[in-house]
Amino acid sequence: MAILEATITCPQCGTTSKETMPTNACQYFYECRSCGVVLKPKPGDCCVYCSYADVSCPPIQENQSDCCGTRS
Repeated sequence: MAILEATITCPQCGTTSKETMPTNACQYFYECRSCGVVLKPKPGDCCVYCSYADVSCPPIQENQSDCCGTRS
């Protein structure tokens, strides 16, 4: 069973926020609640959780190689 709660960390200001990850879609953008910067996935990552959170997104946790059609 996938972990759905993740702590995302803003690389701009260091603010952390506990979030519930969606299970039916990838989250490509995330706006920091503190500084307002909009996070986008790093190259090679499928979503902001895989790039900036302490837990990868549910499809990656469940060893699906094709999360949202971005990995081969």
